[in-house]
Amino acid sequence: MFKKRLFAVIFTAVFAMTGGGIATAASQPQKAKYVFVFIGDGMGVAQRNAAELYMAGLRGEDRPERVKLTMNTFPAQGMNTTYDLTSVIPDSASTATAIATGFKTKSGVIGMDATQKIFYPNIAEAAKKKGWKVGILSTVSLDHATPAAFYAHVPHRGQMYDISVSLANSGFDYFAGGQMLRSIDAKNPEKPNALDIARKNGYKVLMGRAGFDQIKRGSGKVIAMNETVDKDGAMYYALDQYRDKNQVSLAEYTRKGIELLDNPKGFLMMVEGGKIDWACHANDAAASIHDTLAFDEAIQEAVKFYTRHPRETLIVVTGDHETGGMTIGFAGTQYSSFVDKIQHQKASYIEFGKKLEEYKKGRNASEAKIEDILPMVNETFGFYLHPPAEEARLEKIVMAGKAKTSSAEEKTAAREAEKSLKYSMALTKLELAVLQDALKQSMLGKKERAADDYTYLLYGGYEPLSVKLTTILNNKAGIGWTSYSHTGVPVQTSAIGVGSSLFNGYYDQTDIHAKMMKIADFKK
Repeated sequence: MFKKRLFAVIFTAVFAMTGGGIATAASQPQKAKYVFVFIGDGMGVAQRNAAELYMAGLRGEDRPERVKLTMNTFPAQGMNTTYDLTSVIPDSASTATAIATGFKTKSGVIGMDATQKIFYPNIAEAAKKKGWKVGILSTVSLDHATPAAFYAHVPHRGQMYDISVSLANSGFDYFAGGQMLRSIDAKNPEKPNALDIARKNGYKVLMGRAGFDQIKRGSGKVIAMNETVDKDGAMYYALDQYRDKNQVSLAEYTRKGIELLDNPKGFLMMVEGGKIDWACHANDAAASIHDTLAFDEAIQEAVKFYTRHPRETLIVVTGDHETGGMTIGFAGTQYSSFVDKIQHQKASYIEFGKKLEEYKKGRNASEAKIEDILPMVNETFGFYLHPPAEEARLEKIVMAGKAKTSSAEEKTAAREAEKSLKYSMALTKLELAVLQDALKQSMLGKKERAADDYTYLLYGGYEPLSVKLTTILNNKAGIGWTSYSHTGVPVQTSAIGVGSSLFNGYYDQTDIHAKMMKIADFKK
């Protein structure tokens, strides 16, 4: 399934391509009437680059620049700062508010000023006021911070019930992706379920693939949600979606949204790749890369629409902030990169954590040995542990090939040994010791685990063994991280279509809103 999806990403011949980028109309009108806003939550330059390097490695390309994400082929490429009024390191509520409204606010605030008294009108509301249809899509819960900034105005992102009610009363035409995490007010159970409010307001609430397949042009207002989600109401990671064949992908939701929203007056669609951020919080490069690729597939659906309406469409792709301090480069690999090693990870940190929970049942911390779960580690991450004799044999071959007096045959044997999985994916004694320490912490209950600063630096509050396994794989691949949180580095913004040249250059995040409003001819 992944290979099929991957080739859809790589072979962009379905789009009109010229000079390595997507063709643009020879002449463009001043105003757009179809606007797509794609927000890769936590997606900075490194997240995009890692996905491209991963694809290039799988294809066996000798030059990585020959492989491009669709978003990276757009003719307009800019950079923008993401600072909010609280910090140079912002959160998703304030950054999404900046994109949606053009105003900066404090971290945690959605659609309001820093005093939490003034409502800021957003671009989706402006579109609806002009008679356009509006769609809001996300891989996380639909009442999460980023989607909420396009339809809600609340003092804090944690007011998820109030956000859900705002969704139900928005009058927007299409919501799709994860579920609504807080459609019921747990503190005030007498309040109506937000989904019941939505139904009273004329929405069809459709679940899973069966519900998704019912959506047709003319279906009216729709809330379409995946039936199987994680504990936070979000869709599965793209890396894990094959475990549930009923999962509807972000690309499918985008394609269906275009069918549902397309009309002569115009539409605005905001699409969030929300779990790129979550993967980067956990420093799980594989989960981040696969969700970035899935996000790019959704962008391809918009580009297909653009090729039919090049003189009327604007597509903007950005990140609300960067997460994790991801970088292509790790001290242990020096000037080398092996991002293709990420392919050996077959499940996200969450899915591995589920397997680990099964192992933990009926065992105490003193009984746990990393050797006991190596088959599970090998299956999920591709790591090997060699008997001492085999380890010594492989090391001897490699060292012989690196000697100044080595023969051509020895150099060839060394290269082959280094490329072999049993050498390149072998756990070192140091890595094994790190994993053993992590396993001891994992065997403890969350309240019993060490809570000092050093332990946080090691595990970031995540399942200790899972995060160390992803860290070791990332490091072998030449990927490094600086944080389990957001960072303050600028992010990349890309655009194609009507007025797209405005997105070249270096600007602030609030300018994204101003540029879109101008191109769509919306009034404040």
